[in-house]
Amino acid sequence: MILCDIGNTTFHFLIGKKHKKYSIKDEIPTFKEQIVYVSVNKKATKELLKTNPSAKNIKKYLEFETQYVGHGIDRAVACVFQENAVIVDAGSAITVDIMRNSKHKGGFILPGFRAFSKTYPKISKKLKFDFEKNVNLDKIPLQTKDAIQYAMLKSIILPIKEVSKNKNIIFTGGDGKLLSGYFENSVYKKDLIFENMKRIIDANNCVT
Repeated sequence: MILCDIGNTTFHFLIGKKHKKYSIKDEIPTFKEQIVYVSVNKKATKELLKTNPSAKNIKKYLEFETQYVGHGIDRAVACVFQENAVIVDAGSAITVDIMRNSKHKGGFILPGFRAFSKTYPKISKKLKFDFEKNVNLDKIPLQTKDAIQYAMLKSIILPIKEVSKNKNIIFTGGDGKLLSGYFENSVYKKDLIFENMKRIIDANNCVT
């Protein structure tokens, strides 16, 4: 069985233990194995189904209640087995969800690093810089490049810290490992979505 996470910019496949990514602009090959997918991109889903019409949507097997209007299926899959935690998926957007006593209490969405970076040059071409991972957040910057990176990270980190006091934090997504380094009570799970998809499939015993 192949698992697929369809996001805003990529198709992310887990084939056995190997990861394979395609741009949403790429043509997806036909796979012999059964595909189970989670998707936040209707157009990209149609492209997957063109070459793999028997692919199954994990949504029909997921049981997840929330009062949050517009809560994405990918966020629900990331949260579903958590009792008390803050779940942060740091991709093209950074989603933050709060689970308390196995109930979803809400959350919020922040721009991802790349989205933040693209904002500054729109203000001025002089504000275009490549993002670096090593940023000192304990010192007020004295040059523009550091000032931008400092502001970006602080804007992301502070609201997460506010809702995660005395709570465990689970990070996932492409920039999750970087962000997890700024939180003591955190763990980084690269394959959180795929791990939970497998648990949903096993619990329902209905995907073959």
